[in-house]
Amino acid sequence: MCGIAGELRFDRRPADLAAVERITHHLAPRGPDAHGFHSQGPIALGHRRLKIMDLAEASGQPMIDSDLGLSMVFNGAIYNYPELRAELETLGYRFFSGGDTEVLLKGYHAWGEKLLPKLNGMFAFAVWERDKQSLFIARDRLGVKPLYLSRTGERLRFASSLPALLQGGDIAKTLDAVALNHYLNFHAVVPAPRTILAGVEKLPPATWMRIDADGKIEQKTWWTLQFGPQGDEAGYGLEEWRDQVLDTMREAVAIRQRAAVDVGVLLSGGVDSSMLVGLLREAGVENLLTFSIGFQDAGGERGDEFQYSDLIAQRFATRHHQLRIGEHEILDQLPQAFRAMSEPMVSHDCIAFYLLSREVAKHCKVVQSGQGADELFAGYHWYPQVDGADDAFAAYRAAFFDREHDEYAACVQPAWLTGDMAGDFVREHFAMPGASAAVDKALRLDSTVMLVDDPVKRVDNMTMAWGLEARTPFLDYRVAELSARIPAQFKLPDGGKYVLKEAARKVIPSEVIDRPKGYFPVPGLKHLEGATLGWVRDLLLDPSQDRGLFNPTMLDQLLTNPQSQLTPLRGSKLWQLAALNLWLSEQGL
Repeated sequence: MCGIAGELRFDRRPADLAAVERITHHLAPRGPDAHGFHSQGPIALGHRRLKIMDLAEASGQPMIDSDLGLSMVFNGAIYNYPELRAELETLGYRFFSGGDTEVLLKGYHAWGEKLLPKLNGMFAFAVWERDKQSLFIARDRLGVKPLYLSRTGERLRFASSLPALLQGGDIAKTLDAVALNHYLNFHAVVPAPRTILAGVEKLPPATWMRIDADGKIEQKTWWTLQFGPQGDEAGYGLEEWRDQVLDTMREAVAIRQRAAVDVGVLLSGGVDSSMLVGLLREAGVENLLTFSIGFQDAGGERGDEFQYSDLIAQRFATRHHQLRIGEHEILDQLPQAFRAMSEPMVSHDCIAFYLLSREVAKHCKVVQSGQGADELFAGYHWYPQVDGADDAFAAYRAAFFDREHDEYAACVQPAWLTGDMAGDFVREHFAMPGASAAVDKALRLDSTVMLVDDPVKRVDNMTMAWGLEARTPFLDYRVAELSARIPAQFKLPDGGKYVLKEAARKVIPSEVIDRPKGYFPVPGLKHLEGATLGWVRDLLLDPSQDRGLFNPTMLDQLLTNPQSQLTPLRGSKLWQLAALNLWLSEQGL
């Protein structure tokens, strides 16, 4: 887990090491333990290191193997690296370090891009091939680790975060109008390769890119999620699927304990995080830390779920930590949380994860977290609405989109108005082969697009702001592939995640399973009352923050009655606008 950066020149000039240094040092929170640089001709690489897999200096980066003619920077964790190392040793490779970085380097030398399907982990990495004068970059299947790109006719730059990439200079800091359409309609999700800024892209998940020193680019998607049972699975009933889910989750949790001394879990008290606690205990983890966060009640809504997280902590005898946050601290810490975001996000959990990560980082460097279960196992309320719909796209749009196109048109000023870009994207995604049932189309979209650029990005950004590595067992590719093969009839009952809940009953008490679904609640941001509403009003009406984005009439309507202006997901439309303004301000844009 680290931060990476680099530049490749196409114009026969030496790489701008000073720019790479500025970018890399901005990534210091992601890798507070060490840093390094490598520059040779058209290539420059930078790295910030968080020491977990191998503490020795031999695993420092950029890692260079002169005999093989390769140099590399890598962000992430490869959980099956011992098995891959043994395989490489049978091929004659010898190792000078004990971690996963060198396994990646030599694995690339042995197998090229065919290495990628062999990897179980989260990763974004770049390998420079000295003799071919070629750069290879790749990202993991579900986009757990980010990689942002900036391309001109003269050079390519990359970095683990968008704000860091801006430190290199040479990027026009203007919004992408299509991305703004996605942000305002598709619940702040801006699908790759776009980002909120016109001059920055992100490498899509499960994608590799090869760039030579002349600027020629080759790009390929190396993994896709296929829906529907395979072979004899067509005859499986609930028990067979339940047992497969439990066995696969056991393996996913266990393999993520490699090189983790102090083990922590972000414990909300829901099924997903509670199941992780139970499986860790089952795997023999003794010194287990758990962390929960709660907020001040607002709008008649409770701001914590401590009754459930306490139950799990007591049942499994964890070293439990409760963190309760008042309204004043939310307002005080929001700017820092938004500064840590690579792109603006509207989910209230962002501030929760930011503050919780601050606390967790005082106790351990690695935590497990339950992201992905809802998207993979149909845990959200809109899946039953989509299931069996004659028009899957229309049903999904009605349940998930924040605005209809006409409301979006009334929200933005004319210069930013586009066609129905978010709607077109989802419609085209639903039409792709590989998922025939309506609900499977929605699950595929959510697990490969929405999950990547909302829950997964949120956890990466907020934990890495404090040098904390979050491991997500539900995003093990074997769990994802299994979930896609399970028919919806075994996921949708009982409020969703039915087969997962049945597997969880083998591990955790029913009290946390047979309960109303909860979220990471921050009621003060959802209901926008009192001091929080005043803060949002000041942010949106400050003349110095007026970027000519929003229609003043729409702003006035939202500010007059914010509680009545909610999205279908029960989020605040006013907060969505304020969040974008705040992010732009914190990035100096």
